[in-house]
Amino acid sequence: MANDTIAVSETDAASIRLGACIRRLRKANGLTLVQVAELTGLSHPFLSQLERGLAQPSLGSLRRIAVALQTSPLELVAAAEEPGEELPAVEIRRRGDAVPTVADGFATGTARMLAASSRPLHPVEIVAATVAPGPSFLHPEDEFVYVVEGRLSLELEGEVRTLETGDCAYYAGGVNHRWWSADGEPYRLVVVKQGLRR
Repeated sequence: MANDTIAVSETDAASIRLGACIRRLRKANGLTLVQVAELTGLSHPFLSQLERGLAQPSLGSLRRIAVALQTSPLELVAAAEEPGEELPAVEIRRRGDAVPTVADGFATGTARMLAASSRPLHPVEIVAATVAPGPSFLHPEDEFVYVVEGRLSLELEGEVRTLETGDCAYYAGGVNHRWWSADGEPYRLVVVKQGLRR
């Protein structure tokens, strides 16, 4: 007797989780698919397919969607990860451990999750060297930024501040923000914010 069960590949399952997250955020922001299409410059049919798990966005598209939905691309990628089993009370990650690394939505560089995405806090290491400001981000969660290496220009609600190695900033949810290299050299940050609800 043939098995009628169709196995869902890991990629398909991740696409379905990502689509569900995007749909949930869109509805939480009171937006229609047409409005998100206008905000992002992406087509309504593509966004519909994305929400149903039938399409995968490029990193550029993911960034535009994140801005429209007041979150970050990294949070969307984290939402697509397999929900973890019960997590241990202590989680240690080593420098060389294989962990989710994606192109950072705030800058041209990489971002590495420093804890399981199902944790309530999302610490992320960001390494980049962007010298020009990109689009501002706005999300409801508070955020903490610590400069591990380099010099950073941090714009909060239109006011630019320079942060040096060892400096940090904490800002409440709802604050428009963006950052870039203050001197054209690479920088490394640790950013911590509350994860998206699944």
